[in-house]
Amino acid sequence: MSETPENTPVDAAADGQADIVEIDLSESAQEYLKGLLEKQEDDVVGIRIFVNDPGTTKAETCIAYGRADDISDDSIIREYQGFTAYFDAKSWSYLEDAKVDYASDRMGGQLTIKAPNSKMPKVSDDSPLEDRIKYLLYTEINPSLASHGGEVSLMKLDDENYAILQFGGGCQGCGAVEATLKDGVEKTLMENLPELAGVKDMTDHTDKTNAYY
Repeated sequence: MSETPENTPVDAAADGQADIVEIDLSESAQEYLKGLLEKQEDDVVGIRIFVNDPGTTKAETCIAYGRADDISDDSIIREYQGFTAYFDAKSWSYLEDAKVDYASDRMGGQLTIKAPNSKMPKVSDDSPLEDRIKYLLYTEINPSLASHGGEVSLMKLDDENYAILQFGGGCQGCGAVEATLKDGVEKTLMENLPELAGVKDMTDHTDKTNAYY
């Protein structure tokens, strides 16, 4: 029986991203994770790697023990040296060029995770619409809103292809937010993403604590 090459995908997500994403788990990281897993109960079947709040300034890349109940059917599965890693499908494109390393020191050692694309994934014309929306929010729209202490995030893309957005910072409760939504955010997104039906604001603007106007 042939062995699975290191860092080779065993399973792939339906979105077709699994064959282009490169993730580097160093040999020292693999040895460290393998040692941790050997000490766990039988319900731990591997490790999970995922990004919380992907595509936003709050993005955080995480590694956790993978239990059967925590692993979704569309997870990307990769076999490493002595253990299995499960990557959440929704996090996959944000893990492009991610690197996991382990370095020993006098305190025992430290596992580090670097995911340079967790806040802004690499996108192309073939990328999912949700990823392209987040990319534009991060690169085109939020830098402008930041001058007023504001930001906007994509909460979800609904069944009718409307982007459901939430404003924060100086934009929440701001008297000019309707103009910002229509003349700024929606116009920019629609010009670049013609398949988008429009935008909707789900922000509670009764909270004017940090409002710019």
